[in-house]
Amino acid sequence: MDVFLLSFKRFYLFSRIRFKMGKTIRHITLIITTLCLFSCGGYNKVMKSTDNDLKYEKAMKYYEEGEYYKAYSILETIGSAFRGTEKGENVVYTIAMSHYKNKDYESAKGYFAAYGRSYPQGKHTEECKFLSGVCLYKASPEVKLDQTVTSEAIDELLEFTTQYPKSDKLPEALKYLEELQEKLAEKEYLNAKLYYDLGDYMGNNYQSAVVTATNALKHYPDSKRKEDLYFLILDAKYMQAVKSVEQKMEDRYRETIDEYYNYTGEFPDGKHRKEADKILEKSQKFINHIESKRTN
Repeated sequence: MDVFLLSFKRFYLFSRIRFKMGKTIRHITLIITTLCLFSCGGYNKVMKSTDNDLKYEKAMKYYEEGEYYKAYSILETIGSAFRGTEKGENVVYTIAMSHYKNKDYESAKGYFAAYGRSYPQGKHTEECKFLSGVCLYKASPEVKLDQTVTSEAIDELLEFTTQYPKSDKLPEALKYLEELQEKLAEKEYLNAKLYYDLGDYMGNNYQSAVVTATNALKHYPDSKRKEDLYFLILDAKYMQAVKSVEQKMEDRYRETIDEYYNYTGEFPDGKHRKEADKILEKSQKFINHIESKRTN
């Protein structure tokens, strides 16, 4: 009996606790739901309003409070009503900034560009031109993917530096430009390396590696990949010589030796120097062999 009473007391206490917890949870849920409905109700009421000035004021308040979705959603409904006015200028700018702060860079870029077209002498024109380039910079994909957006970002930021050479944003723009150009140089290096790795599969891919690496050096002479590109050209020319038909071997080995001196002239203590020296040794050995056969 005592055991039964103890078990019953425990069950009763546990049931009371669960009941109280359930009421508390339901109470909290009700409060949260009420707050959400109240908040959303205010926003929905503004969205349905026909008072454009009220919408403008409420949207600006939402923007200041960091509720960017609500801000640009409202402003997008009144843009045409204020076109050509100071409020209209603020509408386009605030929509652009709301998208930007929400990290929707594609939409932000469109509105920054729209601001520049509609208000070429506006108070935010310089900032919008800069942020238009920044949006493309932030949307630039990883190196292995297509780099069209990266090229667009470079064009946009170059336009900014030309239009606003005295801007206080110039150092930041130049920093972004350097990073973007380095990304394109890396992309070209990877392309050249891919050709090299393909070797003589379905054609002379070593020559494609040489052309790609040479163009990369021409377009990005200050790239961090500069030494790697120089060595890749040397190595690809050497492999061409090794795998050439007999009639082309001598010329290609001589080209390899010339390329060795191009590499070591630029990087006398380069990280690939040991490999380069081995290439020179083997190439010179072949040339010496050819010349000795001619004299005998």
